[in-house]
Amino acid sequence: MSWFSPEGPFFLISGPCVLEGDDLNLAVAGKLAALGRELDLPVIFKASFDKANRSAEGAPRGPGIEEGLRRLERVREETGLPLLTDVHEADQCATVAEVVDVLQIPAFLCRQTDLLTAAGRTGRPVNVKKGQWMGPGEMGGAVEKLRVAGCATPAVTERGTFFGYGNLVVDMRSFEELREACGCPAVFDGTHSVQRPGMGEGRSGGEPRFIPPLVRAAVAAGADGLFLEAHPRPETAPSDATNMLPLDRLRPLLAEVLELRAALGRQPARANA
Repeated sequence: MSWFSPEGPFFLISGPCVLEGDDLNLAVAGKLAALGRELDLPVIFKASFDKANRSAEGAPRGPGIEEGLRRLERVREETGLPLLTDVHEADQCATVAEVVDVLQIPAFLCRQTDLLTAAGRTGRPVNVKKGQWMGPGEMGGAVEKLRVAGCATPAVTERGTFFGYGNLVVDMRSFEELREACGCPAVFDGTHSVQRPGMGEGRSGGEPRFIPPLVRAAVAAGADGLFLEAHPRPETAPSDATNMLPLDRLRPLLAEVLELRAALGRQPARANA
């Protein structure tokens, strides 16, 4: 599949926030693979081997790069799903690119030139998240860094903009503006957009009840894909427990989204585009 082509299919990036044990990772990935087949929707499995920006020193960060990449390989072996994971440092990019299909640049690092350049040099598709303090038009510079380095298939993800302290808002004009500024697909992160940074007693809080309405609005506004972290028991997750979507609520939301796209006359998803 040619990931992140402007003419490509609507797609889903989903998985737990951070890699857990094989049983959990494979259970989530198996469900996602089945949903992709059932709904004719391209799905990319996402999970992080390291959460390097946790609010508190003692917060769980994940299994680390070596074990994390092994766990991601098991997901591909069992499900066939393509893989996406975060990179936080330039020297991680080449190693990670040997295993995963898509590299992701976290929002807090979206202007880090050395990181963007190293990710672009791998030749892999790269999804860069828009910084919470940046306007859509400013992301053109980040995407240009990727392209100059060799990334032919970038994407940019909207995940909300800071509004005062501890609150994020989503400007629905962002998707059109991101496409104009960056010339690549504009993705909506429906789970991190409902975070309440710093509002969870040493960790981020969240308001997951707003995930469905924001997702529907973003799709209506023209988002080219969705990023939705999902977990069978979010309350037990070691990271982002307060803002992930329960896994059993993912299919109904996706069905609504695809019906909405059909009603708007948008291209149908093509599983093998």
